[in-house]
Amino acid sequence: MTRHAARRRFATVALAVAAVVAGQGGAVAATPPENLPPRQPVVADLETGAKPCAAGETRTYVGEAPVLRAVLNDPVEDDRPGEFPGVKGEFEAWWQDADGVEQRLTHLTAQVWSGQAAQWRLPSDIPANTVVSWRVRADDGRAVSPWSSDGTGAVCEFVRDDVSPDRPVVTSSEYPEDVFWSDGVGNYGSFTFDSPSDDVVTYQYRFLGGPGHTVEATTPGGPATIRHVPLRQASESLEVRAIDRAGRSSPTVYYRFYVQAGRIPTGQWKLADAPGARTAAAETGPAARAGSGVTFGAAAPPGTGLTSTARLDGTGHGFLAPGSSVVDTAKTFAVGAWVRPGRTDRDMTVVSQDADADTARTPAFSLASRTGAAGPEWTFAFGGARVSGGSPETGEWAYLLGQFNTETGTARLYVNGEEAGTEQAATAAPSAGALQIGRARGTDGYRDRWQGEVADVRTYDRLVVPDEVTELARRVPERRGHWSLESERDGASPELYDGAPLRLASGATLHRGPDPACIPDIDPDCPVVRYALVGDGDLELDGTGGHASTDGPVVDTGDSFSIGVVVRLPEDEGEHPMTVLSQGGQHGDAFKLRYVPSSYQWQLVVSASDEPGAEETIVSETRSAEDVQRLAVVYDDATDRITLYVDGFAGPDATATVRSLWTSGGGLQVGRARTADGWGEYLHGVVDEVHAYAGALRSSDISALGHGTEPCLC
Repeated sequence: MTRHAARRRFATVALAVAAVVAGQGGAVAATPPENLPPRQPVVADLETGAKPCAAGETRTYVGEAPVLRAVLNDPVEDDRPGEFPGVKGEFEAWWQDADGVEQRLTHLTAQVWSGQAAQWRLPSDIPANTVVSWRVRADDGRAVSPWSSDGTGAVCEFVRDDVSPDRPVVTSSEYPEDVFWSDGVGNYGSFTFDSPSDDVVTYQYRFLGGPGHTVEATTPGGPATIRHVPLRQASESLEVRAIDRAGRSSPTVYYRFYVQAGRIPTGQWKLADAPGARTAAAETGPAARAGSGVTFGAAAPPGTGLTSTARLDGTGHGFLAPGSSVVDTAKTFAVGAWVRPGRTDRDMTVVSQDADADTARTPAFSLASRTGAAGPEWTFAFGGARVSGGSPETGEWAYLLGQFNTETGTARLYVNGEEAGTEQAATAAPSAGALQIGRARGTDGYRDRWQGEVADVRTYDRLVVPDEVTELARRVPERRGHWSLESERDGASPELYDGAPLRLASGATLHRGPDPACIPDIDPDCPVVRYALVGDGDLELDGTGGHASTDGPVVDTGDSFSIGVVVRLPEDEGEHPMTVLSQGGQHGDAFKLRYVPSSYQWQLVVSASDEPGAEETIVSETRSAEDVQRLAVVYDDATDRITLYVDGFAGPDATATVRSLWTSGGGLQVGRARTADGWGEYLHGVVDEVHAYAGALRSSDISALGHGTEPCLC
């Protein structure tokens, strides 16, 4: 029951009792309760402009005439029937004017419920830069409480400050103002704010495009220093304001600086040396001696620009050793590499650095594949921390990068351009030992030897920022086909770059757009014709057997691939599912892209194997089949994700995780899919602009598909 309800009930009961007594003929009137005075206001319940009551050196400073607040309490048993059970606040404020004469103001508030705050907004002409004292007491109409300053209480004080602080000065040795170009991406710099005003307590700042922050001055009126790491090569702008103890703000200062690209690696070994070489050349840092278990000339990850890699055999001779330390592990550092494990059933090290040149029996850090109860994981270990995430797969390329940030004291791991696992607290420790590629030092010598390919090993003495990690891990897709479906030769529509043609079956017809010289709106004799979906032609399929196909597979469905298409279905889509694109084997499809009219869904279906009744994974996007729609399928083997895009958009149900897809041997099918009876799910509609790529297109590339041009894969 609320206090308000309880008091109304008390008053009602009291009146009822009095009425009963009178009705029984008695002349006895109800005796009003004895009045108890209100309680003395407690200093902890007093506020000056929403700030706690204070005095002396800690007195409150405000930017304008404040509102004084006090929580007042009056004993409940004081309530009289029919009376408002409230209490008023009597405030008193005083100060000395310029002539030393005391000035005093008083104010009696309206009634408030016991336990609530009474308040007084002081007049706006309260003198500035003058100590104003105040106190309060409670008045229930019959008695008053002691003043809040009586006994163990205290007087509250404040000063109204009517002068804003001067604008701060911003300085940075790493990133000086208006200098082309300074320090670089991934390297922290210090920015110091200092205002000439002696009452500044905090500084508010914001880097352009980022959130606002507040930092306290080292002492009242003193400076403050922040640390900031630029994430891109560009001009940056910093906005800073000084805030004084009254909350007044200075004008905003704009500080512009120009960030250059991040420092090059302290060590880099592409490992693309000639077969038979016994030394790996270094782009930066010392050359690396290659053990006899290292073979140069192995295949490189496609789409990376690397020409070849080194294969390590997993024995005691499979290593590369630059022979010296290349990163200072007492400071921020990062290490990364392209790798393809030849096995995942034991611990294997990609890169490590000995903790000490002579005596240490453990590595200072290691970037590795480790076995565990849940299976193999990629790991980065340093400073007592081990970050784990991602799943190594035999024969599958991955880009790994481990990094320690001394500013935050944390270690992180990135796998294929995305952060893996959870960052862990780590303790920086110097190491003077040599870098090792393909092994790590243990108590009995080197161990955990790498078996598989390694390429482009890099070490940095700075942070590698997220955009850089994404770019290092990127595999640029390679075009595998583009069929504009505008011409036919020998029963097939050619691929634009002399690749495999799409052979047209019965019921598949290439349609050409209208003669541009014949315009129906102008020439009444011009027949009504259909314009092509894109360009000058498209492919019409009859839904009963019409399709087009290549003689062999267009994309390797066991690796990353992307396929796009433009399609339009008829107004009456029918009832059965209709497949636009598929590629499979003898019994099933590795993937198929279809429309299901009964649920108004575009579906991407992938199967677990080329077996009848194989398990399927389906992602979907609910859309009506009206008008032209641009569809795309992306399988990213590095992240084990399949994604369906409809008109450049992938909804929450259009992405799924698939551990791996099988490699299909059949040709690309346009307009049909494998079914239990052979072929089926024939498409009735129009298809145009079929694109196929080896590799996973980025979401930003998808919107460029289906317009008659190629996306810029740069």
